[in-house]
Amino acid sequence: MHKAECNLSLNELLKLDGVVAAGMFSPEGKLVEYKDKIDMPKEMAQMTAKFCGTVNTMFEALASAYTQLYKMNWVPQHSWMYSGGEWTVIIAGQRGVFVESSKADFVKLLKALGLC
Repeated sequence: MHKAECNLSLNELLKLDGVVAAGMFSPEGKLVEYKDKIDMPKEMAQMTAKFCGTVNTMFEALASAYTQLYKMNWVPQHSWMYSGGEWTVIIAGQRGVFVESSKADFVKLLKALGLC
């Protein structure tokens, strides 16, 4: 994969099929920046950033434990995804996208986030 595909701007991520919001957050879960096409309230973006920071921390702890206890290398963490109802969230490091699942090309999304 080309490096440029991994470094798409939030505006470029928003152009991908199904993406309705894209954002970045700090390791502590503070909102750094977000862009959207659905008038997402800033409070929702802030809550999402906090949630994503917390989930990243949880997965880092789990990955470290599995690596140490079971000699399976799960670190460093790269990404996670949640899908429910009509929506999917894909997080890669400290950036991610909100996606309308039925409209998404997940292979393109994963490539755009540097995951395959």
